[in-house]
Amino acid sequence: MPENASSKAAVLKALFVSFFRIGAFTFGGGYAMIPIIHREVVETHKWISDDDMLDLLAIAESTPGPIAINSATFIGFRQAGLLGSILATLGVVLPSFVIISLISLFYIRFKEIPWVFYAFEGIKSAVIVLMVSAVLKLSKHSKPTLLTIGLTGGSFLCSAILDIDVILILIAAAAIGLFTYKGITSAKEGQ
Repeated sequence: MPENASSKAAVLKALFVSFFRIGAFTFGGGYAMIPIIHREVVETHKWISDDDMLDLLAIAESTPGPIAINSATFIGFRQAGLLGSILATLGVVLPSFVIISLISLFYIRFKEIPWVFYAFEGIKSAVIVLMVSAVLKLSKHSKPTLLTIGLTGGSFLCSAILDIDVILILIAAAAIGLFTYKGITSAKEGQ
């Protein structure tokens, strides 16, 4: 096998294995996966930078589908094209598919076992810590401005307190960002 082909095969294998590990060892959904995705793709493999990770999360959150799948698809495509995106996506989805399929076979029995209930209650608590950890880690790499601080606070208020649909919040935040950037760009061009 030529060196270039073996190098691409190694990247494809690394994409599948990394995202399989992310999918297999993360409980609590996409947000709980963020610190693990960060560790794998930024720190371990250096496939993207911290700034790219922030951009990736913004894109993955604002496009349809789960954040982990969107992230896997994007990073896989960026590293190895269409086949990379397919393998990374398959890697992150496969563990959940297998686990949910197995659990669904025995759901009634599992549901009635007290230690299973308590284990999942403990996992829920750990997921909250993982999500807060991801926010703190990623916030170190953001460049806060009055606009971003205002949008962050306003988005939190609209979502957590006013219970406004997240899609509406994303659209409004994108529009405010676009109009603000356009205004700043127009002002600079006018000077």
